[in-house]
Amino acid sequence: METYEVLKYPITTEKAYTLARLYNKYTFEVDPRANKIEVKKAVEEAFGVKVLDVRIINVPPKKGRYGRRIVTKEPARKKAIVTLPEGQKIAAVEKIVDDKKGEARHKAIVQFVDYLYAGT
Repeated sequence: METYEVLKYPITTEKAYTLARLYNKYTFEVDPRANKIEVKKAVEEAFGVKVLDVRIINVPPKKGRYGRRIVTKEPARKKAIVTLPEGQKIAAVEKIVDDKKGEARHKAIVQFVDYLYAGT
């Protein structure tokens, strides 16, 4: 798989912010077919950093409901938590972590995706 196929976008939750700031761990949504080796290679190629560790989480699908009969299903997805050495950071993701406003966060995510696809 190519770099732009493996990484989809960074996850922007409070837990992801905490991991990035305190432990230098970055969380990404990745392709369901990707494995640890492909994720490590993709992050190293895309951002020019050294990856120490990759943890993969398969998130099961969620079911929801509107009223009595309308049942919805959120698809299953895969997340990766990437650990970097002390002193290295991913600038594109740091921009998202530093910003607390949703609109600017959305723009930063769009810039991140554009950055990934620029190499193709």
